[in-house]
Amino acid sequence: MADYIQTGQQLAKKAEKKLFCCCALFGSNYQDAAELFLKSAKSFKLGKSWDKAGSIFIKSAKCHIKLDNKFDAAKAYVDASHCYKKTSTKGAITCLNQAVTIFTEIGQHIMGAKYCKEIGELYELDKDLEHAKSYFERASELFDFRGDAATSVIQCKQKVAQFSAQLQQYQNAIKIYEDIAQQSLNNNLLKYGVRGYLLNSGLCELCKGDIVAITNSLERYQDLDPTFSRTREYKFLAESWKSTLLARVKDALEAKVMEEDDLT
Repeated sequence: MADYIQTGQQLAKKAEKKLFCCCALFGSNYQDAAELFLKSAKSFKLGKSWDKAGSIFIKSAKCHIKLDNKFDAAKAYVDASHCYKKTSTKGAITCLNQAVTIFTEIGQHIMGAKYCKEIGELYELDKDLEHAKSYFERASELFDFRGDAATSVIQCKQKVAQFSAQLQQYQNAIKIYEDIAQQSLNNNLLKYGVRGYLLNSGLCELCKGDIVAITNSLERYQDLDPTFSRTREYKFLAESWKSTLLARVKDALEAKVMEEDDLT
């Protein structure tokens, strides 16, 4: 480990000297420095010196930005983030945000979406559901930019709906689940997930406790997918709705009896 770290330090010093060398041709200093910083970072990485490796990858990224090599700069920020993941979620997220910004600037929307999703996953691990929801939502937009990544779009929207439900933002979750159910119906690869999306939407309706809304939703799901009423998911929702209704009636009757007892 010590040998890798020593090699990393030596390469980093050489890279710094390249940046301050006055005799090289314009631009070549940054190119040479970027390559040396990259080698240095990889050496620190092998030595498991994660923070140092991350900081050196960032230096390589900044050299690439000076050279207008934006794709290589974004890649270096991603490499830095993967080092920081070992020690600092905040550092990893900062680097991934840099990478997402650059990838979207140069039209690499799928790459931007991939790392936007990765940020969302980091926030999810930290139990920060609001930020996780925001980044998965952004990822779905970027995946959908060219219209040829339907599966990835649906996966990200599922996570947004899930987080919305966990945050008790039930109406937003219901809308998303119904939207992705609609989108999936005409896609042979995705249509088998429709009953699951409708079940989740219905469960959110049950959590809201609006009996009328639950009834309307079951009818709406049947209109959306005529086969839904024959599924176990539909039967489960219908039975749950009946149980909720019976519980409401029972509570109302008990309250009425108590009220009458008080009067007598």
